[in-house]
Amino acid sequence: MTSTLTPRPAERAEPARAGGGPRRRTRLLALPEARWAAAATVSFLLALPLQLTGAPAWAWGPLYALAYVTGGWEPGWEGLKALKERTLDVDLLMVVAALGAASIGQVMDGALLIVIFATSGALEALATARTADSVRGLLDLAPATATRIAPDGTEHTVPVEDLSVGDTVLVRPGERVGADGTVLDGAGEVDQATITGEPLPVAKSRGDEVFAGTLNGTGALRIRVGRDASDSVIARIVRMVQEASETKAPTQLFIEKVEQRYSLGMVAATLAVFLVPLAFGEQLTDALLRAMTFMIVASPCAVVLATMPPLLSAIANAGRHGVLVKSAVVMERLGQVDAVALDKTGTLTEGSPRVTDVRVLPGSALGQGELLALAAAAEQPSEHPLARAVVAAARDRGLHVPGARDFTSAPGVGVTALVDGRTVAVGAPARLADTAAETATELEESGRTAVLVVVDGVPAGLLGIADRLRPDAASTVASLTALAETAPVLLTGDNARAAARVAAEAGIADVRAGLLPQDKLTAVQELERAGRRVLVVGDGVNDAPALAAAHTGVAMGRAGSDLALETADAVVVRDELAAVPAVVALSRRARRLVVQNLVIAGVFIAGLVVWDLAGDLPLPLGVAGHEGSTVLVGLNGLRLLRESAWRRAAAEG
Repeated sequence: MTSTLTPRPAERAEPARAGGGPRRRTRLLALPEARWAAAATVSFLLALPLQLTGAPAWAWGPLYALAYVTGGWEPGWEGLKALKERTLDVDLLMVVAALGAASIGQVMDGALLIVIFATSGALEALATARTADSVRGLLDLAPATATRIAPDGTEHTVPVEDLSVGDTVLVRPGERVGADGTVLDGAGEVDQATITGEPLPVAKSRGDEVFAGTLNGTGALRIRVGRDASDSVIARIVRMVQEASETKAPTQLFIEKVEQRYSLGMVAATLAVFLVPLAFGEQLTDALLRAMTFMIVASPCAVVLATMPPLLSAIANAGRHGVLVKSAVVMERLGQVDAVALDKTGTLTEGSPRVTDVRVLPGSALGQGELLALAAAAEQPSEHPLARAVVAAARDRGLHVPGARDFTSAPGVGVTALVDGRTVAVGAPARLADTAAETATELEESGRTAVLVVVDGVPAGLLGIADRLRPDAASTVASLTALAETAPVLLTGDNARAAARVAAEAGIADVRAGLLPQDKLTAVQELERAGRRVLVVGDGVNDAPALAAAHTGVAMGRAGSDLALETADAVVVRDELAAVPAVVALSRRARRLVVQNLVIAGVFIAGLVVWDLAGDLPLPLGVAGHEGSTVLVGLNGLRLLRESAWRRAAAEG
């Protein structure tokens, strides 16, 4: 079983974006692994009650055989191909063990082994396919065409792949930028949250850098192309996600080495148990029975189940409380983290701007409510996020928002409208009196965006707007600090002042602001190289490379981008930040139960193996001991399904 984000050859030949529609996600039953696993499971579930109720063997035997074939042919075939390359695959060993069990009458045990391994392979294939879908779909953020301006001033619509460095393109209001470059002329406000994570559009004018895939809000921009389409920030994010995902391969290589040694040891021991007594004159049937008994009691089924029930129970419990953990491996890794890196916008904060301050300037006859109502009336026709924040604040306070006429908007400046016979202008602070300037500076230094309200040409007040911290952010930071035994790091593409304000409120000292996706990735890699197991919590496309490179990545689900949700190892579906330390604590409890179960399974396997080798272990007793240890460790692991397990984990977190 392999995991890779590399497209298949046919997919490489496709253009980055074919047509205008979104790519469809891979369906579960579109995967052959899933179809074979489903067939094996259905066959097993049909055969089991027939056997248990005493039906004749001809009724349930063919169904078990079908389960063996549908669930075991693929890992068996892959194992044979690996064997041809002188590598012994553990999946092949499990197929052999299942067939060995069937050869001595334990047909149900063998079929159960086949179903477990087939289902595991199908889930891994689905996770790989969904991640690959999302990575390829990221390229759809960039437009398929761009308006190129020829030297003679004529406009031509061309595919973005045909743009060259130095070309001039025109981006009209509401269009996406087609290439990374520099603004030559014009002014506009560009939403670049997909790249930097900033919650508010950024004013762009001559000399400013823009990125492919970002959305131009107001004003036309003439842009000189600075990078080829294949080297744009969006394209590099795709490559970084692929490369960072592949950096987890050393762990997989270690597991494969362990599997290889175990497989070789198992085969050698089974052959020895069969051949040595045979060489000393033991009957063929007795030697074969002893070897098959050895294969059953020494099989890793109990060890596998010793590990999986606690982790799967923890996954189910976390899922009931709004945390989707994508695999048992992820659940185990969550408990190993000893460093935490947090995104700001949409993770520590709610991801949408809110009015936090209403300041009436000296000399104004307006009250706070009237000032906010006039500002909301002027902003109501605007689609700008700051305008929506002002209107929402007025409505939340129950204020009457009058109608407005003669509305005008200037990119990077603000809006003007006639409200109840008064001219109201709302926008960025410009030349203000000393007192007003001090107030604006105070708001901006505290990490807020200062918005000036002018009534009939006279500055009347200032509004402070900021992204609001989540109510549970500070307590979550404290819990993560206790669990990791080190304070979290804040990684954000937002400006330093806004980042410092949020960090101060949340209790974070290490703040790294103004980061592009590759900068976040570098920061995580530095922590990893220092020997830390990093937990990254984020929500945007710009967080995806860091989520992929981290020891474990967690995405906020409600507002998270598709790529972040697919790249992350776990998703907080309800956006409850406090669930992050809770699931880390639950993972640590699951890992403690895994250790307990491994001890139990090891004691049973060792005891049964010694009995079989040194004495005369009856086959029914060997099967009973093997299955009994499996049931015991399974029940022990299922303790984490209880509601009290989550409550204790939340208290620990």
